Amino acid sequence: MCQQHSNGYPKTVSIVASMAVNVAGLVAVAGFYLIVLATGILASRKSKKMEKKCAGQKSEITIVGGRRINAVIGVFTMTATWVGGGYILGTAEAVYSPAQGLLWAFGPLAYLVNFLCAGLFFAKPMRSKRYVTMLDPFQHRYGQLFTTAILFPALFSDILWAACILAGLGATMSTILDLSSTISILISAAVSIIYTVLGGLYAVAYTDVIQLSFIFVSLWICVPFLTLSPAVTDLSQTTHFNQSNINSWIGEVKLEDAGKWTDDFLVVALGGLAVQSLFQRILSATSSSKAQFTCFAAAGFSFIMGIPSMIIGITAACADWNQTEYGLPPPYERGEAGNVLPLALSYFTPAWVSLLGIGAIAAAVMSSMDSALLSSASMFTQNIYKTTLRKQASDGELKWVIRISVLLVGVAGTGLAFNKSSIFALWLLTTDLLYCVVTPQLVCVLHLRSANSYGAISGYVVAWLLRVLSGEPALGVPSVLLYPGWREEDGVIKQYFPFRTMIAFVSLVTVVGVSWLFQIGFSSQLIPQSWDVLGVCKKKMEAEFEESPIPPSNEERSFVCSTPL
Repeated sequence: MCQQHSNGYPKTVSIVASMAVNVAGLVAVAGFYLIVLATGILASRKSKKMEKKCAGQKSEITIVGGRRINAVIGVFTMTATWVGGGYILGTAEAVYSPAQGLLWAFGPLAYLVNFLCAGLFFAKPMRSKRYVTMLDPFQHRYGQLFTTAILFPALFSDILWAACILAGLGATMSTILDLSSTISILISAAVSIIYTVLGGLYAVAYTDVIQLSFIFVSLWICVPFLTLSPAVTDLSQTTHFNQSNINSWIGEVKLEDAGKWTDDFLVVALGGLAVQSLFQRILSATSSSKAQFTCFAAAGFSFIMGIPSMIIGITAACADWNQTEYGLPPPYERGEAGNVLPLALSYFTPAWVSLLGIGAIAAAVMSSMDSALLSSASMFTQNIYKTTLRKQASDGELKWVIRISVLLVGVAGTGLAFNKSSIFALWLLTTDLLYCVVTPQLVCVLHLRSANSYGAISGYVVAWLLRVLSGEPALGVPSVLLYPGWREEDGVIKQYFPFRTMIAFVSLVTVVGVSWLFQIGFSSQLIPQSWDVLGVCKKKMEAEFEESPIPPSNEERSFVCSTPL
């Protein structure tokens, strides 16, 4: 006799249906990928037309879209860049995990703060000076050596970001479609690399419109099916089903955990201010006011996009998994909390709804993957290759450098995507180093006129030293410095003191203090100017001139206005 499933159908029928769903799912995902790829190719044609009309640097068309991305497209691409696989899956994981809960799912709130700060304090000074990348102010103020040093944490963050979102997609594909995560990661990475190589920012921006729209519609369609599933208990109950009754999906931030919560929140909220992808959108806006508007609008939209993931995490926490084919023990006890979103879609919703969910994750992955690729490629080409390695490089050569850089970053991120760490942990790590090392430097270079190379280098070295000595369990780096409140959990030392915030503050104070000491020393002749090996005194007037707002030329005005996006 055939075994019966909880849905009443014989097991053999269920297996055949599952195979049919898998085939249908593969066709649906393949169709979505083809649409995105076709959109990217069409956008690349527009980019080529723009290059023919451009009399200036054609590489800027690839990097900042000729500063002609209008407000609507800007909001879409800004939001889609942040709403990636790590954000969607990590938020659901945090809400579902008994050790965390809703209060620890701070991603939406952190993104809200991130974009508001970007619009208020960073968009206008960056866009008004017509920089091309985030590294330009460092290059103008401190020179090439320090700019190269700043590139390393930014590059590491982009590669880790790509790995995080690809890992999320691999878990989702293998759960819902029963497709090898390796195959899904490789295919998704290839599609993102191809259209980013072909069209640059235009391809990224246009595909972001499709991807963000699909993410929004698909996830919100999934929500009612999840909440109405027979396996989901009353959501007003705040206890985890099949787990510990003392763990609420709301979560709890104990006094001894407040430092870690604050640290993690600020890492995402302020660390994201030092991301090249953010400034790529700001610098591509047609004006400073449009750049600010883009940031403020993206703040609201990114928060809204996190709500479905929160609801999915809550339903998973309140569900009786024993009523599904997944059975017991629940995902948390099997070590699959990071896959709770695709698991919930797979076992609590009809097959066609779960396919919409997989499409949303795929869209989220590519919308962030392409941004990470173009981000690092832009910085390397504009601030390293063009200014140091090949100062006389032609526009065609620079375009090829961008393409090769995109490919290399994509390969590196794809390789790290097979790491088995928590998606939520990887998502935090993407901005960890930026928060500790780059954010204090960015604040000083944009808002502190007295900051100089001596202070910047000192702050940079101090931040790196303290961060490495503090350790990182996700990367296997042991902790040498043990801060108050540290704990050893499963043989791994975890820091509950807000040490990353402390490092960022110490770095900021070091930049300010050392810059002031050298400025006083040179101006009062306590330090002979002949000892000024970094040329701070000589560059002071040049930096003030270069960093003043530069009005667009008549040629640029006509270029911006002649063919609006």
